[in-house]
Amino acid sequence: MTSTKSSVEPVTTKVKIYTRSEHNISRRQISDNALKVLYKLQKEGYDAYLVGGCVRDLLLGREPKDFDVVTNAEPEDIKKVFRNCRLIGRRFRLAHVHFGREVIEVATFRGAGEAKNDEQVLNKEGRLLRDNVYGTIEEDVWRRDFTVNALYYNIKDFSVVDYVGGMADHKAATLRLIGDPETRFREDPVRMLRAVRFAVKLGFNLHPDCEAAMHQVAELLSRIPSARLYDETLKLFMFGYALQTFEMLRHYGLFQVLFPSTENCLSLEENGFPRLLLAKALANSDNRITDGKTVTAYFLFSAFLWESVQLLAQQKMRKGAIEFLAYQEAANEIISKQVKSTALPRHITLAMREVWSLQPKFNARYGSKPSRLITHPRFRAGYDFLLLRAETGGADSEIAEWWGKYQVADDNEQRKMTQPPRKGTNSKPARKRNYRGKAKVSPAGTEA
Repeated sequence: MTSTKSSVEPVTTKVKIYTRSEHNISRRQISDNALKVLYKLQKEGYDAYLVGGCVRDLLLGREPKDFDVVTNAEPEDIKKVFRNCRLIGRRFRLAHVHFGREVIEVATFRGAGEAKNDEQVLNKEGRLLRDNVYGTIEEDVWRRDFTVNALYYNIKDFSVVDYVGGMADHKAATLRLIGDPETRFREDPVRMLRAVRFAVKLGFNLHPDCEAAMHQVAELLSRIPSARLYDETLKLFMFGYALQTFEMLRHYGLFQVLFPSTENCLSLEENGFPRLLLAKALANSDNRITDGKTVTAYFLFSAFLWESVQLLAQQKMRKGAIEFLAYQEAANEIISKQVKSTALPRHITLAMREVWSLQPKFNARYGSKPSRLITHPRFRAGYDFLLLRAETGGADSEIAEWWGKYQVADDNEQRKMTQPPRKGTNSKPARKRNYRGKAKVSPAGTEA
């Protein structure tokens, strides 16, 4: 690793100040606790601004998920101002000011000059590993990623401060990187995932320079720690735009880095048709979030990897493995490969295995097995997965309909539904034994 100059140098530009009458942000839209932090820092003689996604969302008329503050006070100074403050982070020190469940994140302006005392460290590919160089607001703006995320709301006069044309890009619904896109992506390849997430979430278009760079350096994403990619994957697929995000990730070659086995599987058609289960699962997830319902990560990851598990299990069965063991071994192999890309936690992979292992058990509909299966802790998730398979041609729809009726039926109806069908007249009757142990057959040829 080598210490080097920041790749984003300050550029002489004319700062644009948008007065209160020129924008739509009101203090009534801002968290009371965020206002407390801003006013307290100002009272102590420091500059204080809202910055980033909260300003961007306020300008769009949306309610921000959280409020981030930036200041010229250094972390230790912030801690002296707020007793309810904790300092976190190694790559870049941050202050978290706690108000019950709400946390206001306060950052110090980042610098853009020469690294000092090994405070700024990049690896040989240009990825930023540690960055504790502090500076001014004029330097801080060039260290942010996208122009629409580099707008500062000044609590002193309620203005919006714009150094990089972020307001113009905001109005044009364009997502543009600050500085050279390829260099910025090399500093932190996760910015490519952020670009996709913001573009989908905001309904913005990626700037052509940004698109071109993503095609060039997509493979750098594979060098990011798998634990961090797992966290980023949750952000990508758990906020209500999963299907559109999936399609955009594939377009830029990023999805194959996150889910290599799945990408390989999706390139293979099934009986001349594309595999639809994952797309249907993502669409269903988006609909649930729109309806205010919950979505579980393990269910989505089960859908991501199911086709891969199924294909591998079928290969094993063609070589003579019995079905149960084939699927068990396939699940082990696919999950072992996947955690190298995105480090799925053990509680997630255990739940995935349970959902998969329930699928063949839905074929047993007679006797006591259905009543035992319906009490399984993952029954509902397993049943929903069965429905998903049935909707996309991967399971018998009649079986899915039977289980839909069975789980809402009363005890008497459930007993009737699980009775084996009576044998027809053409069925071969069971041979009865007389007391001597010999078969007794009637003269007509039927057993007595």
